[in-house]
Amino acid sequence: MAENELERVWDMMEKISICMLTTWDGNNLHSRPMDARSRRAENMVYFLTDVRHHKDDEIERYPKLALAFADTGSQKYASVSGTATVSNDRALIKELWEPTAKAWWDSADNPDIRVLKVTPTEAEYWDGPGTIVSMVKMMVAAATGTRPDLGDNRKVSMTSA
Repeated sequence: MAENELERVWDMMEKISICMLTTWDGNNLHSRPMDARSRRAENMVYFLTDVRHHKDDEIERYPKLALAFADTGSQKYASVSGTATVSNDRALIKELWEPTAKAWWDSADNPDIRVLKVTPTEAEYWDGPGTIVSMVKMMVAAATGTRPDLGDNRKVSMTSA
């Protein structure tokens, strides 16, 4: 059962790919949308980032962070906690480079690019039946005074025991 739940989290992260990455600066939380490159076999989520932005400094001081993946159309959500490091591994940057990265940098050779390496430690997911079905279930629940069954919700350890 736990293995299937772990696979569901990875499936969601791979399918959704864009997530909100939340860091802590010691005083405040900061969230921003990021393009995740999930690698299930490595138990790692990678992001290309720019060294000139604050998240790198925040992560070096406070490496624990959160990733929030949301597909509102199919009512699938995953919240992942993990620990991050910042790397200047040029070979990994080139390996992770995709055409979408050209929106921020001309090429993978840009010296400002860094890799955020996130090791997930735990996750929670909500896997709903889809928007239309969810709306119908909520209307029926409201009319009957019951709670709607909106799909599965589980907490999952992302570390191997």
